[in-house]
Amino acid sequence: MTSETSPQKLARRFPDAFLFGVATASYQIEGAATEDGRKPSIWDAFSHMPGRVKGGDTGDEACDHYNRLDADLDLMAELGVEAYRFSIAWPRILPDGTGAINAKGFDFYDRLLDGLKARGIKAFATLYHWDLPLALMGRGGWTDRGTAEAFADYAGIVTRRLGDRLDTIVTFNEPWCSVYLGHLMGVHAPGERSMQAAMSALHVTNLAHGLGVQAIRAERPDLPVGIVLNAMSVMAASDSDADRKAAERANDFHNGVFFGPLFKGSYPHSVLEGCPVLEGHIKDGDLETIHQPLDFWGLNYYTPMRVRDDAASQFPHVAGAPAVQPGKTDIGWEIEPMGLSHVVKDLYGRYTLPEFYITENGAADNTEVENGAVSDTMRLDYIASHLSVAADLIAENYPLKGYFAWSLMDNFEWAEGYSQRFGIVHVDYGTQTRTIKQSGYWYQSLIAAHEAGNS
Repeated sequence: MTSETSPQKLARRFPDAFLFGVATASYQIEGAATEDGRKPSIWDAFSHMPGRVKGGDTGDEACDHYNRLDADLDLMAELGVEAYRFSIAWPRILPDGTGAINAKGFDFYDRLLDGLKARGIKAFATLYHWDLPLALMGRGGWTDRGTAEAFADYAGIVTRRLGDRLDTIVTFNEPWCSVYLGHLMGVHAPGERSMQAAMSALHVTNLAHGLGVQAIRAERPDLPVGIVLNAMSVMAASDSDADRKAAERANDFHNGVFFGPLFKGSYPHSVLEGCPVLEGHIKDGDLETIHQPLDFWGLNYYTPMRVRDDAASQFPHVAGAPAVQPGKTDIGWEIEPMGLSHVVKDLYGRYTLPEFYITENGAADNTEVENGAVSDTMRLDYIASHLSVAADLIAENYPLKGYFAWSLMDNFEWAEGYSQRFGIVHVDYGTQTRTIKQSGYWYQSLIAAHEAGNS
């Protein structure tokens, strides 16, 4: 272990109140897709369509977390994590998206929250991590304004029932993915490929966020509320004027369409011009509704977005550019810890933002179990190098309050199925056996050293 990856040395660089946690998402780990009144989500439908997910994998069983809750909570306690970021499955709570509440769905999250509390672990809840109730697709899903109202009702219902035991709540996880991967690129549910659909889903999602924040605050004004954004660390392929302008357009299209309305009350001019269909979805009062003050925001960061000018393509007229760093994770993503610093500094330079957490960061490292152990040294180095950048940001007075490793355990990686492993705990999907990896033990040491430094 090098000095750069010494958990004791790294721990000393974080303030006493800094939180170290782990993150998961409902569809990726819970399984029990038809148990206790849960109805299908768009991801149940999408993953069952031939050719949509690698290997024909689905989240039907996933990590069977729904039936292994206590053991998984004990695992978190063993790792010493201080906070757990999880998502609530909308189709468990309101199986039809609206209407009748499913009591058994709430019972599961009651047990989860009580179990976290009993173990002294903070609860960070996400209301939407992509598993839209399938019933809402019948009228257009995220392209229909009615879904924003349905989301606000759901947000209020969850806050009323669970809010007393939550430490924070966020409306959406990575709306970039549900909007663009789901409606423009077609690789995530519902699998549409239409700029028109994407612009509609973009505005309805932003509106749902604003209405959701209002609903949460109406129930529990003291509960810290925010949103989690996978802001792109956009880097121009060269210093040429064309590539620099391309990077600015990409910034507007990938980041500005969320940060602009949420934190400034306006969409970027270039996007309104380049995607004129967006304007048609904005009604009087929408931008005021979207522009709610937030207590914090979450940043998910994995890899930079390198772009070059490409006038022939549709807006934002950019193409991907080659990686600069030689290192890649097993999913093929460039390892560039400075991309984390770049995106944070860029965003705080552009917008007036509240404090933030790194709500996801991690690596696909598909190292398997050998003699009862998993030597995932690439993931360990990845997490350590990104945490070192996080410590630098704090030293430069950026208001970073915590870090959540993605993920607690290997799980269903969306369109990649079970082919990519992001966990600090290995899951054998045949037996559901959990094995803490080297990176998990390292993270455990880091948290213990940080806590020891506080006492």
